[in-house]
Amino acid sequence: MIGCANDTRRYRQRMSAPPNYPRDLRGYGRTPPDPRWPGGARIALQFVVNFEEGGERATLHGDDTSEAFLTDVLGAQPWFGQRHMNVESMFEYGSRAGFWRLLRIFNERNVPATVFGVATALERNPEIVTAMREANWEIASHGLKWIDYKDFTEADERHDLREALRIHTEVTGERPYGWYTGRSSSNTLKLVLEDGGFLYSSDSYADDLPYWVLGPKGPHVIIPYSLDNNDMRFINPQGFATGDDFFHYLRDSFDVLYAEGDTAPKMMSVGLHCRLAGRAGRAAALLRFLDHIETRDRVWVPTRLDIARHWRAEHANLTLSARAADLGGAPEKSNRR
Repeated sequence: MIGCANDTRRYRQRMSAPPNYPRDLRGYGRTPPDPRWPGGARIALQFVVNFEEGGERATLHGDDTSEAFLTDVLGAQPWFGQRHMNVESMFEYGSRAGFWRLLRIFNERNVPATVFGVATALERNPEIVTAMREANWEIASHGLKWIDYKDFTEADERHDLREALRIHTEVTGERPYGWYTGRSSSNTLKLVLEDGGFLYSSDSYADDLPYWVLGPKGPHVIIPYSLDNNDMRFINPQGFATGDDFFHYLRDSFDVLYAEGDTAPKMMSVGLHCRLAGRAGRAAALLRFLDHIETRDRVWVPTRLDIARHWRAEHANLTLSARAADLGGAPEKSNRR
């Protein structure tokens, strides 16, 4: 019994103050800061349009396999050494039709958006880049190619990040100030901080507010993204079956955060894909959601870059309580026997 008691005590001590634990599980705790959104807004509502069409995995692009992720070919598998023509045509829908539908919807409502733009996709769609710039959308970087980086070496991922910056700057006219890999690795944040030129990055889903991390070149703003307020759930198991499902979920998320915003304002991200939400039946849900938010006052609808600049101007003091970023350090050793 004495041995069991000692084991329990050691376990509790280890869990209450894990040494060198790289994750921040506490965050802002029970008293999050007042973000002081412009105009006294109760919520910052931000729309992301992911532009990946032409940057997906494909043998045409020098990849070993075809793409199999986030299309309406349900249950698709990567085909080694072969083109998947159905999958390719669904990505083509995103650039041929879906993007333009989303652009019209946001332009007609005078709603700004942030693009998570894959560099090679932007490079292959110059007319779309022109339209993004004409709409004054922020174009953040979504990496060189729309692929999974979990098995990349740090050197290879660094190469792709630098190449993404080069191409992005050439095709848009300026470097990106925001970054989102999506299918990231344990080295992604380290490489973003190493670059030092980004005002924010979004490979996090950890909070309802931006937060600071400390890197080798100083404090860096993380603007968390969302995979629940996201049209990707249309093609995932137990996801959205209809546009009503999507609308109801967005509306409920907004309403809860808006109500909380009376005393503790938050932010909300909505993720869209040209080949998914750009389809007419899904775009109808987006339209209903935009109708819904227009009935509320004190709603700030910025780009992510707007949020980053606001956070840097209004909340530099919070850098004093920021913790060093998780840069892929050694895992905590287990005391199990």
